[in-house]
Amino acid sequence: MATRFAILGSGSSGNSAYLETEKSRILIDAGFSCAQIRNRLAQLGRSPEDLDAVIVTHEHGDHIRGLKVLCSRHGVPLFANRMTHEFIERQFQCSLPCNRFETGHSFDVGDISIESFSVPHDAQDPVGFILRTPGATVGFLTDLGHVTTSIHRRVEDAQVLVLETNYDQRMLEEDMVRPWSVKQRIMSRHGHLSNEDAGALAGRLASRRLEHLFLGHLSRDCNTPQKALNCVTSSLLRETLALPQVYAAAQESPSGWLQLD
Repeated sequence: MATRFAILGSGSSGNSAYLETEKSRILIDAGFSCAQIRNRLAQLGRSPEDLDAVIVTHEHGDHIRGLKVLCSRHGVPLFANRMTHEFIERQFQCSLPCNRFETGHSFDVGDISIESFSVPHDAQDPVGFILRTPGATVGFLTDLGHVTTSIHRRVEDAQVLVLETNYDQRMLEEDMVRPWSVKQRIMSRHGHLSNEDAGALAGRLASRRLEHLFLGHLSRDCNTPQKALNCVTSSLLRETLALPQVYAAAQESPSGWLQLD
């Protein structure tokens, strides 16, 4: 049974991805306007009306921007943990019905089993996901300041992994726009992963089941796709010759389909 996956867009200005099986269609985060999500889904031949769920990692705007319209106007079921859901309702100043999950526990959307786990980030109760379908296992690690042993274990059997590569260390240090306090937050243990951090995890996962690696949440000012690709690929090459396919996800457009059997 085929599983199909696509990144609708990933970066500091918005993040969203799409996963489908023959029975289920879900969105992971909704960090673009609903109009943008509709447009990007249309490029894949899909629409918001097709969705069975939207699952949310945390409440920051670049992950929930289109959520209110998506859920209230199009009736897409929302899945989030309690603290994230409560903050979203305060932020949007409205009631949004939600299928709440407990962080660290699993829940199902059709034939997709979704495992949630805590990640270190400066949000209410941020999570990563492992999504198990009849055809593949997909992991999500966006927005985290460092990788714990527990997180490593959670994603080590993923065939597909979306992994944050937010910044290049030197580019961030030399950035003239961000104040030092913001740079400290980004580089903190509850901030974001650098290319080097992501490369270190990718290297540790290289001998496992990993087949496809999407580099996500790249900073527009403090990273480039080529720097992220070079850094992570170098780490992988130090560990294995059987490289997974590595892609740098774009902010502006969908990645196109990845089909997994």
